[in-house]
Amino acid sequence: MKLNIAIVGLGFGAEFIPIYQRHPQTNMYAICQRTEEKLNAIGDAFGIEKRYTSFDDLLADPAVDVVHINSPIHNHAEQSLKALNAGKHVACTVPMATSVEECKAIVEATRRTGKKYMMMETVVYSREFLYVKELYEKGELGKVQFLKASHQQDMDGWPGYWPGLPPMHYATHCVGPVAGLLKLQAEYVSCFGSGTIREELHQYYNSPFAIESAHIKFKDSDLSALVYRSLFDVARQYRESFEVYGSKKSFEWSLIEHEEHVVHTAKKPEPEIPEKVTVPDYAHYLPEEIQAFTTGGVYDTDENQHLSFLQGSGHGGSHPHLVHEFVSAIVEDRDPFPNAEQSANWTSVGILSHESALKGGEIIYIPDF
Repeated sequence: MKLNIAIVGLGFGAEFIPIYQRHPQTNMYAICQRTEEKLNAIGDAFGIEKRYTSFDDLLADPAVDVVHINSPIHNHAEQSLKALNAGKHVACTVPMATSVEECKAIVEATRRTGKKYMMMETVVYSREFLYVKELYEKGELGKVQFLKASHQQDMDGWPGYWPGLPPMHYATHCVGPVAGLLKLQAEYVSCFGSGTIREELHQYYNSPFAIESAHIKFKDSDLSALVYRSLFDVARQYRESFEVYGSKKSFEWSLIEHEEHVVHTAKKPEPEIPEKVTVPDYAHYLPEEIQAFTTGGVYDTDENQHLSFLQGSGHGGSHPHLVHEFVSAIVEDRDPFPNAEQSANWTSVGILSHESALKGGEIIYIPDF
């Protein structure tokens, strides 16, 4: 039996259509988009018959098993809750929600309905993350001592709700890898705002900060992590990075996109400690039908570039891995990674970090989900 998939939001969302079309356990059943012209253009391009301009009409269709949400950030929680309550499994692009209360509501809904929820965090399925995870699981890192991640992006000119967004309100790309590698739960945060973005951007969210940097303390662990974010008025090439420091080996992200990353090995002669590494692709983890999508996608053609894909360098080949994990979790009736509780924890780190920054770095505890 194949799962009937419905994709909501067809900007970035269209990237996933051919993956679901070729995955051996899914049927790319329906698409949903408010603009009829765009809905039909995508539907015609991919040969998808079922098309909805109304999200509620889509949820009323009993044939839909899974809803994959790629709508604007402020719709994520509302749509996830509606879909779960309508008896559908939910995959949702990041972040899970815009408030801690919404995160709690989604976790509660998964428990009440028994349906699966997965936040589609790209970084924890990127080839770099899978490479470092492999080093960790083989014991090559030794004891992990510290984790660090950054997500820096110039979002000038982005539409809608982006102008002036507090940096940490979109933090899962750097929180995900530092929490996800050892499957740690963030216990509390302390965050500082630094610098000031230009005046006209303050009005949207009352947030002046150019950069927010947060320390995360993990529960039942001796580890902490540092994550930092910038969105406006900071000179930096796009960088979505994470770094891991171990007793035997450490992994550091390259400073310039497409350059090689660096692995440091302890106890070698000083000049030999660092070594540039080529991170392999992990397509072999996937069913053959979708392996090609780790290196290519819908938005590879020049006239078809989606900003997030262009700036994000294809999200590290993560898209087919995300799809396969989510589908496998439903088929095997297990929790996906990240599940609702983990997604809520990672998302809340960002939300509460911004709150901490507004209070001068005050320690704020993450609720237990």
